[in-house]
Amino acid sequence: MACRIAVDIGGTFSDVAIEFEDGSIAIHKAPSTPDDPVAGVLAALDAAAARDGTSRRTILAAAEVFIYTSTKAINAIVTGSAARTAFVTTAGHPDILLLREGGRTEPFDYTVPFPAPLVPRRLTFQVAERIDAAGRILTPLDPAGLERLAEAVERERIEAVAVCLLWSIVNPVHERAVGRFLAERFPDLPVTLSHELNPCLREYRRASSACLDAALKPVMTAHLADFEARLRQEGFEGTALAVTSQGGVVPIAAMARAPIHALNSGPAMAPVAGRAFAAADAGSNTAVVIDTGGTTFDVSLVADGRLPATQELWIGGRYRGHITGFPSVDVSSVGAGGGSIAGVDEGGLLQVGPASAGAVPGPACYGRGGTAATVTDAALVLGYLDPAGFLGGRMPLDPALARTAIEPLAAALDIGIEAAAAAILEVAGEQMVQAIEEVTIRRGVDPARAVLVAGGGAAGLGAVELGRRLGCRAVLFPSMAPAMSAVGALLSDMLREVRVTRFARLDSLSAADLERIGADLSARLAAETAGDGAGAALEYFLEGRYERQIWEIEIPLGAGMPGPGDMAAVRAAFDATHARLFGIGDPRSAVEVVSWGLRARTVQRAGRELPRAEAEPPRPGPRRRRAVFAGLGAVAVPVLTPADIGSPVPGPLIVESAYTTIVVPPGAEIGVTAHGLMATIRQASGEIGPREAAA
Repeated sequence: MACRIAVDIGGTFSDVAIEFEDGSIAIHKAPSTPDDPVAGVLAALDAAAARDGTSRRTILAAAEVFIYTSTKAINAIVTGSAARTAFVTTAGHPDILLLREGGRTEPFDYTVPFPAPLVPRRLTFQVAERIDAAGRILTPLDPAGLERLAEAVERERIEAVAVCLLWSIVNPVHERAVGRFLAERFPDLPVTLSHELNPCLREYRRASSACLDAALKPVMTAHLADFEARLRQEGFEGTALAVTSQGGVVPIAAMARAPIHALNSGPAMAPVAGRAFAAADAGSNTAVVIDTGGTTFDVSLVADGRLPATQELWIGGRYRGHITGFPSVDVSSVGAGGGSIAGVDEGGLLQVGPASAGAVPGPACYGRGGTAATVTDAALVLGYLDPAGFLGGRMPLDPALARTAIEPLAAALDIGIEAAAAAILEVAGEQMVQAIEEVTIRRGVDPARAVLVAGGGAAGLGAVELGRRLGCRAVLFPSMAPAMSAVGALLSDMLREVRVTRFARLDSLSAADLERIGADLSARLAAETAGDGAGAALEYFLEGRYERQIWEIEIPLGAGMPGPGDMAAVRAAFDATHARLFGIGDPRSAVEVVSWGLRARTVQRAGRELPRAEAEPPRPGPRRRRAVFAGLGAVAVPVLTPADIGSPVPGPLIVESAYTTIVVPPGAEIGVTAHGLMATIRQASGEIGPREAAA
């Protein structure tokens, strides 16, 4: 049977989702293998094959599409393991990466060190040349400077080069000359030219994106090539795609050419899936989507049915990290996953995360050499996890090792082991609550109006309690939640985007100007897609601002490039959008257009309904397990599978499936939906049902 496959390679587990022709999806997990990421994926495919009585080669041979996403790119930047990169810029401007754009999260905290540039000063090289804002050559490119650059590349053992020259977005002749020189002298050296990658107006963003992309090319190009080659060796003959930070997919070869787009690709997929399930099962277009994996807790807000977006994706923290210069699905992350390590600080306070036990050695209960107490160890001690049923029974857990890991914390806190385990989950839960409030309350959205969509293998341990603390009346658990990001990849469309910078007042644009801009965008898109964009739906947009403003807003223009007769409607759309975003419009001020863009979207699942997970068979006989609940202590509670649940069942109870466990505390109940389960919570005002909760 033909199928589509998506994989999400996380820090702890590799998730595989397989969508069949009948619309069903099977999900499988295996521990990630950092030294050989493909091995973890193949192990998950082996689990799928074992369940179906076939082989992974048979599954891969039937796959029409294989979609890839992982945390490899972002980990390379965060850990400093990316390529040794040189930065080439115009003489007299070597500090672009150091001076940045300003901004501090704590402006009066002078203990915070100034962030180091992405490329150190000793690897920043200046070339004599100058082009002005009109594209005129003021100083020709100095050939002697290029020879000095070549010597430095050899001397410093440079592995990649980023080139960002002043005003190359207006006239790229000098950047192209540097690129040709390096290609001739060093044919195998990866080079990123800023005007090709990110033709934006702001120098720091353009330089930062070029350096990030160049630094990732040696790492990601080899990794992606090896990944696809291994799949081909195993029998895959279909189309290989990769997920981007913008919530779409592109051919894996296109990702290798510009790996910067992989930086936030994994977390970007959970909101895609969460939005679909919130609408289908709760009738809600407002959802808080959480994705709790082994390493991080990711949270995003879907408002009015729109994916959360940011124009300022920072890697390593706002102002302290490195800006990508590209829009991205907006996801906030905290170190509160299942593998997050708990400890007691010097002041005697319990801390959880951000350090994680990862997949190797993993939590103590894995029995792989880990000794630190983690969230997973705490959940096992409290009776929430079945030691014999973890990962579908393929990975038994050791409760004794979990208790041994938590003992030192209990002693330091002067409490019992179970109390210490409960405290670990409570502290992790508090971090999750704060992360959710950051994307809801602090942005003017009441989380009580939203459905909480819980994804990730560890989400069920505390999601219902999170919903209670936030005032949510309903928590949705899609049956495919344990592999939310992989499922989101299957639901995503092919998405390509190109931009050109053409600064002008909106009311001064002529028909010839608009025609030239449209032609430039079309040419860029044709070069980007290289023939794979046939049948795509087009969406033009502009980025503009009121005169004398600093930052731009995006205005959609529809499926065609506007003409002079459309400018009044474009202007009205700008005023209306500005008023919606900032509470005020100014029709009397002139509008300046900074850049123009074109998106091409190809629907991957045209005509298909939202997929359903394969049903798991009910386990024979009634089961109960001792578990610890706040206010009740240790009690024997029912342990059900999703197949056991018909009409809503009140807590306390535990729901187990192959790859996740849902803890339903007292005061909540859980029932079935079209695509999974939904818990409703009794608040002070009384209990309500799923449909009312979604309203």
